[in-house]
Amino acid sequence: MSRTKARNGGQGRAATTRTQGQPKGQAKGGRPGTAQAARSPGDARPAAARPADGGRAAAEAASGQPRTGAAEHAAVVGGPPPWVQLTTLILSLAGLGVSIYLTITHYSTSVTLACPDTGTVNCEKVTTSPQSLVLGIPVAVLGLAFFVFMVAVNNPMAWRSPLRAIHLARVFSVIAGVGFVIYLIYVELFEVNAICLWCTSVHIITFALFVLILLSAAAWGLSERSR
Repeated sequence: MSRTKARNGGQGRAATTRTQGQPKGQAKGGRPGTAQAARSPGDARPAAARPADGGRAAAEAASGQPRTGAAEHAAVVGGPPPWVQLTTLILSLAGLGVSIYLTITHYSTSVTLACPDTGTVNCEKVTTSPQSLVLGIPVAVLGLAFFVFMVAVNNPMAWRSPLRAIHLARVFSVIAGVGFVIYLIYVELFEVNAICLWCTSVHIITFALFVLILLSAAAWGLSERSR
C-alpha cells in the first residue's frame, strides 16, 4: 500500500510540473489560446489597422513631431483646400488683366482709360502724374510684373509644390505688394488728390490676395508638402 501511494504521489507531482511548464495562452490539451495569439490584451483594433498605425508612427518619428490637425491635412492634400487655390488664381488673373489694360493705355496714344476725368475720380490725372513713375518705371508695368508672378505662384500646381521656396516667395511677394499699394493709396489721396478706379480695383485684388495667402500660411504652414 505504501508503494501504491508513493507511485500516485509521483504521478501527481509530474502532472503538476507539466501544468506549470505549459506557456500561458495554451489550453489544457495543448491548443493555443486564440485571443492571446490574435492580439495582445486590451488591443481592440482590427489587425488591418495596426500596420497603418505603425507607418504613421514611423513618419512621426522621422519628422520629429506628430502630424495632427491642419498639418496632417496639408500633408495629405498638398496645402490649402481647392477653393483657396482657385480663388487666388482667379484674383491673380483679374489683377493681371487690369494691369495689362493700364500698361496699354499708358503707352498708347489711341487708347484712353474708360474712366471719368473730372472731380475726385480722375484716372487720367493719376496715371499721368509724376508719381505714376517709380525709378523711371511706370507703376502699371510694376503691377503687370507683380501679377505675372502671382499667377505663377497661385496656380494649383504651385500650391501643391513640395518646394518650400515657392511658398515663401508667395508670402513675401504679397506682403511687398500690399506695402506698395498702401504707398499708392497715400499718393492718390494726399499728393495727386484724385482717385483712379482701375487702380483701386488693383488695390482691392492685392488686399484680397494678401488676406488669403497669409491665412493659408498660418493655417497650413510653409513646410514642404507631398504631391
